Amino acid sequence: MNKTALELLEFNKIKEMLGEYTLSNRGKEMVEKLQPEMELSIIRTALRETSEAKFILGGRGSVPLHSLKGVDQGYEKLGKGMVLRPDEFSALWDFLDNCIRMKIFMLNLKETAPLITSYGASLYQLEDLMEEIERCIRHNRVADKASSTLGKIRKRMAIVEERIKSKIEGLLRSMGAQEFLQEQVISTREGRYVLPVKKEHLRSLQGEVLDRSNSGSTVFIEPQEVKKLQNELNQLKIEEEQEEYKILSLLTGLAEGYQREISINMEVMVNYDFIFAKAKLGRQIQGSNVNLNNEKYINIRGGKHPLIGSNAVPLDFTIGKNYRGLVITGPNTGGKTVALKTVGLLTIMVQSGLLVPVEEGSEFAIFEDVLVDIGDGQSIEQSLSTFSSHLKNLIFILNEVSPRTLVLVDELGAGTDPGEGMGLATAILEELYQKGATILATTHYSEIKTFAVQHDGFINGCMEFDINTLKPLYQLKIGKAGESNGFLIALRLGMRPSLIERAHEITYKESKDYQDMISQLEEISKPQKEDVKEKDQKRETTATTIEKHKEIYKKTEKKTKQMEIANKFKIGDCVHISTLDRTGIVCELANQKGDVGVMVMKKKLKINHKRLTLYIDQEELYPENYDFDIIFESKENRKNKKIISRKLSKGVQVEC
Repeated sequence: MNKTALELLEFNKIKEMLGEYTLSNRGKEMVEKLQPEMELSIIRTALRETSEAKFILGGRGSVPLHSLKGVDQGYEKLGKGMVLRPDEFSALWDFLDNCIRMKIFMLNLKETAPLITSYGASLYQLEDLMEEIERCIRHNRVADKASSTLGKIRKRMAIVEERIKSKIEGLLRSMGAQEFLQEQVISTREGRYVLPVKKEHLRSLQGEVLDRSNSGSTVFIEPQEVKKLQNELNQLKIEEEQEEYKILSLLTGLAEGYQREISINMEVMVNYDFIFAKAKLGRQIQGSNVNLNNEKYINIRGGKHPLIGSNAVPLDFTIGKNYRGLVITGPNTGGKTVALKTVGLLTIMVQSGLLVPVEEGSEFAIFEDVLVDIGDGQSIEQSLSTFSSHLKNLIFILNEVSPRTLVLVDELGAGTDPGEGMGLATAILEELYQKGATILATTHYSEIKTFAVQHDGFINGCMEFDINTLKPLYQLKIGKAGESNGFLIALRLGMRPSLIERAHEITYKESKDYQDMISQLEEISKPQKEDVKEKDQKRETTATTIEKHKEIYKKTEKKTKQMEIANKFKIGDCVHISTLDRTGIVCELANQKGDVGVMVMKKKLKINHKRLTLYIDQEELYPENYDFDIIFESKENRKNKKIISRKLSKGVQVEC
């Protein structure tokens, strides 16, 4: 699939979440390489793996996964004439022990998760190698029992060291007075034992000066009596290093004999790391397995966008049987774009072997490509207008589309003359349909609704809007075109019906009586009798809300004007500043003077709303419920806010 679609649908964010659940670097590499598959059997197997792993995570006990820390580096040395260090052998022993525990763990789950547990049968139990490592390596060093020669060398070393210490202690007692020594301690310099003698008594002790203090008042002398013993000790240390190298070389050779088995064990463990990372992500987003088909049929039940979370309104979506073209209409910020992204992202996740947040019984089609045109993609550097950017994307889509392609187009035909935009949108829909694509498009053109009704294979859909509360419901309803909510909202807020009737006639070239709708809307607004249990869910009716607004408007026009200014821009909106001829991000709503807080080049400025024009709505720039503190607050403030929200902490403050 093309990278543009994966980026626009934010599949990379899903991969970032998945990567956080991996333990090994190789597991993270598998996540980075993860791409949607096209073969039904491969996808079905991947989903089954993830489902079984999710089931295992829900049981008791933890899965004995291994991070491969220290094993990777040691394995790379095998077969290259290099000798492994003691700590690398310790890491290898720990890994092989983990493989045995994983094999036993999976064997006990053979009946409940047959596919994923079968991989455990490939793990090798290299017990003889483990026994030899355990015999030769203790606490990340070569053990005394690794060879009889090493044991004898270290025993002699201990005797010589004891004799050296006895000699020096005898010198300390014989010298007696503190006037000769700076401290009554035994020190070492360059691995040799020395005494700290005051500079003025340098000639009181026979021996070799090995070091001096920074001030020069103390000299560190190796006594003549222990020099011979010290030379013997150093010779024994050389013999010890040679014997250790010999043992590690033999042990490395033994490990090289099992290089293939170790490699297979690492591959199996990395595969388990990747599969259980997918399962952990599935648990986080409350994902489920789905049915698959090659018939271009999608049936999503209660689907949620995984980046929005549990607060998302469930999406019910069907396409592919009686129609394969869906045209969605509805108000701005009503959820049309989110619906498109949800269908596209869930399709890509399923084809990548990931569980998706849908209800049981949902079904997805396998597509060879997903082509997307979402967002205006405007680029100042490339001097592309919104319409030009859309057009380039659509030309690319028309050239690449095939019968096994899912096409997602947001605001089809927007950005140009309404008449030409409508005609272009209709022609594009016809061309995409003729090429066999599955199409999901959003638009504001009422003529496209008529096209969807009259054209075989197309159907209308709308994002539902509550005219009673004047708020979108974020629910997709297929089979119904979006209504002219703008006229109903105007009527609801008190505009004269005759004015709305004239507007309807100009727009739709037909007459319509809006007088009767007033009583209908008032009837809807009347509070209904409710049970005591339902009182907590009772909402303030629109009629009451309107009356409150009318009282406010009558009291002062100034407050009305301030509300209009405040509602003109939202926090997070990208605005163009006429006086500076550059864009900025709204960080504070307008104050009483109409000055809006705008962040420009990392500086917060107060700019009058008259000098600002909306450039890109924050709904298109950021996901729903985005935490704007990440942009506008300092790291220290965000940290302190979290501390204050959890507990009372003296001295913690948030600067505003």
